[in-house]
Amino acid sequence: MSTAPDSLPDGLPDTWRRPPLIANPLLRYGLMAAAVAYFIWACVMLPIDWQRVAQGFARAARIFSGAFPPSFERSGLLIDGFLESLKIAILATVGGVLLSIPIAFMAAKNLAPMPIYLLGRALIVVARSFHPVIVAIIFVKAVGFGPLAGVLTLIVYSIGFVAKMLAEKIEEIDWGQVEAMRSVGAGYFSTLIYGVFPQIMPRQIGLSIYQLDSNLRASAVVGIVGAGGIGSTLANAFGRYDYDFALAITIVIVAVILFSEAVSGQIRKRIW
Repeated sequence: MSTAPDSLPDGLPDTWRRPPLIANPLLRYGLMAAAVAYFIWACVMLPIDWQRVAQGFARAARIFSGAFPPSFERSGLLIDGFLESLKIAILATVGGVLLSIPIAFMAAKNLAPMPIYLLGRALIVVARSFHPVIVAIIFVKAVGFGPLAGVLTLIVYSIGFVAKMLAEKIEEIDWGQVEAMRSVGAGYFSTLIYGVFPQIMPRQIGLSIYQLDSNLRASAVVGIVGAGGIGSTLANAFGRYDYDFALAITIVIVAVILFSEAVSGQIRKRIW
């Protein structure tokens, strides 16, 4: 009966260690020192008014003291704002997903010719380049205050995410099904419907559910700049110094988002 040697041959370590990301120690520690130096420099160079920061603690104390206990007396206004946010999220999700599907096919390198591919990727990059608040400000200036600006903003936001993820899924499909459709003489659109769509449909449904949940959260943010929904109600409450009502709105937003996150998570888990 053989036994393992008591020790490894000379020169070999007896324990395994993960190799460092940067093998050269001089370069590794030099980059660490540079990162620390940059962080310190950035903190020093930021134009922070420490006197105003100190005064901000007193203002924050007044806000929190006025916010408790939360007031739900104007529940009708709160419910109207939430229902408007829900309508904005649903309309934006439907519109964004419907536009994302053709853009995703345009941005799939294995299906689209190079000019179409570049155009599709450019549309996705543009949609992803700006924060929803910036897009909301642009649409508020263009179409005025209200839910229409919120819907248009979240459509752009949806395209940036759904089209990108769906295009990546299209590029990962089993190409054998596409070749089988082409071998029997199927046309381009028939190949897409019967060879591509069945492979991406579970991901499409999951992305749509996730985007609805994400749009519901984002609608509260873009509403602060005038794009409708519960965010506008929250901004108006702060503008009137109704901190107790603002806290009630915040509690409802958090509760609704937690509920929607739990429901959408269970649905995505069953689909994927």
